[in-house]
Amino acid sequence: MPRDERAYLLDIIEACQAINDAVAGFDFSCYENSRLVRSAVEREFIVIGEAMAALSRFAHETFDLITRGRRIVDFRNQLTHEYHTVDDAIVWAVIKNYVPLLGRESKERLVRLEEAT
Repeated sequence: MPRDERAYLLDIIEACQAINDAVAGFDFSCYENSRLVRSAVEREFIVIGEAMAALSRFAHETFDLITRGRRIVDFRNQLTHEYHTVDDAIVWAVIKNYVPLLGRESKERLVRLEEAT
């Protein structure tokens, strides 16, 4: 039985926060030179992608409300299966430009779902 969509949204929110915490005070050079931080960040992106994939299967409305939801799942697949093609500069750009939006959209959807129950 699948988990409630709120659980997956919470996973996404927590992973976004973990990514932000991992790179706090970092610039790209620091990120690029820290294998430990890169690994941690990529792991959190995999969690996000897994949660989004689950939402795509049974909570279509929520999945459709997340900007670039399909791309998030694809990014997870690249990190997992095509890890040798991962470009640290692209990951850094996603961290800086997209993680804040993803966290915000996930929180907004979670609030709406909580209010509906």
